[in-house]
Amino acid sequence: MKKSFLLLSKLFGLILIICSCNILQGQDKPNFIVIVADDLGYADLGFTGSKEIQTPNIDKLANNGVTFTNGYVTHPYCGPSRAGLITGRYQARFGLEINLTNSHFDAYNGLPVSEKTFASRLKSSGYKTGMIGKWHLGASYPFHPNNRGFDYFYGFLSGGHSYFPKNVSTTFPLFTKEGKPHYSANEGSYWPLMRNNNSAEFTEYLTTALSRDAAKFVKESRDPFCLYLAYNAPHAPLEAPKELIEKYAHIKDKERRIYAAMIDAMDQGIGMVVKSLEASGKLDNTVIFFISDNGGIVDKSRPESEPRRSHHDWGDNTPFRGGKGSMLEGGNHVPFLVHWPKGLKPKQTYKMPVSSLDIAATMVTLANGDTSGEALEGVNLIPFVRGEKKGVPHEALYWRMEDGKNWAVRTPEAKYLLMRGETGGGKMLVDMIKDPYESKNIIEDNPELREKLAKLWNDWNAKNEPSKYLQAGSYQKARLKFYEDMRKQLDEKTKNKQPLIIE
Repeated sequence: MKKSFLLLSKLFGLILIICSCNILQGQDKPNFIVIVADDLGYADLGFTGSKEIQTPNIDKLANNGVTFTNGYVTHPYCGPSRAGLITGRYQARFGLEINLTNSHFDAYNGLPVSEKTFASRLKSSGYKTGMIGKWHLGASYPFHPNNRGFDYFYGFLSGGHSYFPKNVSTTFPLFTKEGKPHYSANEGSYWPLMRNNNSAEFTEYLTTALSRDAAKFVKESRDPFCLYLAYNAPHAPLEAPKELIEKYAHIKDKERRIYAAMIDAMDQGIGMVVKSLEASGKLDNTVIFFISDNGGIVDKSRPESEPRRSHHDWGDNTPFRGGKGSMLEGGNHVPFLVHWPKGLKPKQTYKMPVSSLDIAATMVTLANGDTSGEALEGVNLIPFVRGEKKGVPHEALYWRMEDGKNWAVRTPEAKYLLMRGETGGGKMLVDMIKDPYESKNIIEDNPELREKLAKLWNDWNAKNEPSKYLQAGSYQKARLKFYEDMRKQLDEKTKNKQPLIIE
């Protein structure tokens, strides 16, 4: 009996030790929040140089963290950029180079199910995962966030949404007031939000509602957790609370004034999330990333010597040329920071080129997450920031739009790109050390450098897949034609059919 008691005591003690170790391991793992702004101009935050838009909460994260002065995303517009971010792999690897349409019944139109998200890779390591805001990676069941690694979802599946509850409807108009079909990439903008698989309400300005839900998620989540907070601000439609618009009365251009108010609301929302972290004692061991999905909206046809035009020209990507959709720096070079009080010294600047791909790689490494399947293409940034790892994170970064309609490759020293449809368009070679703002094309004088960068891009591109999807507008036209053709077939089938007569 005594031996049995001693054996049970030892076994119980061993169980306690194992449980304690597991608890401690869980506590040691950092939490993660990935915050993404939408169509944000590079110079439209305080820490990147803005003197007219107030962003104290984002600036505080930057000043108490690490800013990456050469931070990039993998594509110059929304959907593909988010696909690269969430998978940690270049989206060209799986042929997703367009903005997907919001198609709830198409089981083929979305982020390929063969691709793992950073959320699914973290779940295997005990993380609670949440996604709040704009999804834009497929609307049918296989692509829903709850089926792509996120335990919790609150937001919308389409590429855009109205910011005010009064504009929400349970039906989407198939035709405009003029009787023309809707081909907007933001189809579904008027649908209700979703909470997991159910429809959900919001009763205040959308950016604030998303922020409030994110703060609640942070407060109620036990460690460790990962939250993907994907704002649609300051993406169109340009809508903001009246009092915030009035706050920016000093901005003469009306559209930019509203845009500034939208950024202010997002900054206030991020402050709400940070306060929730502080109140729950989680701030010190939470790794917060902040980026934009691409550059701000600018009128690419406007000569740089001319003043701003109001229509589709509300972003400021100073000091870079170009904007959303461009292979120039203004399209892919974005505000980029990481904040982690427990793991990183504050007030640091890192100058080597880094990528949004690095966010997934950093989180999976720190969390000891799932690395099976296709290899992540980013790197863990922490050793580079700490100075523990020398050299550069990337030999080169790459961009491709729609099978090579436009493209670019950048090493720390130089950049080679093709841009169509812009002022001064064509092939361009730039010395990124002497000319980081792409003011001079040196292509004619540097054939060897051009050949070197071309080889880098061609070797990278050889591992890509052709674009597999239709751009949202083209998809919607093809879908409408499909239904029209089906209607014609049914009409033809029934045209000469005689009614049934019984006796």
